[in-house]
Amino acid sequence: MKYMLSIAIVFALAGPALAEDKISRMHADSMQSFTPETVQWKDEPILPKGAKSAILVGDPTKAGVFIAWLKFPKNYPIPPHTHPFTEVVTVLSGKLGNGMGNVLDKKKGEMLKAGSSFVLPTGHTHYVWTTDEETIVELIATGPWAITYTNPKDDPRH
Repeated sequence: MKYMLSIAIVFALAGPALAEDKISRMHADSMQSFTPETVQWKDEPILPKGAKSAILVGDPTKAGVFIAWLKFPKNYPIPPHTHPFTEVVTVLSGKLGNGMGNVLDKKKGEMLKAGSSFVLPTGHTHYVWTTDEETIVELIATGPWAITYTNPKDDPRH
């Protein structure tokens, strides 16, 4: 019994240290400010054509936390898909529709305005869309980041 209690205490104390290690990989060498006008927007190849991304901190291709901005044009859909890790998405400008399920159905989703956030659990199928205005969101997630489209034909990499 003492042995099991000792192991539980070690894991309880190690948990925060392991989390701190993942977060410590996300660091900056100096104070930085980011604005939509000054970040370096690049085409985002794993999303349908038209999306742009700017990596602010970290590296989404490697293990560890990263922060990115994603810019979507007006009337832009991202078909149903999943991600391997939990994500936190905050709408910075515009509006973003968000729904859960294997079929993009705007009637079943919700419309989020600037300042709104949502959390996507690991492996939950969801979809997003924009309305009649450009939308910028902030994505905070753990890498390596990936996307698996429910319908492989929706994957722009193929």
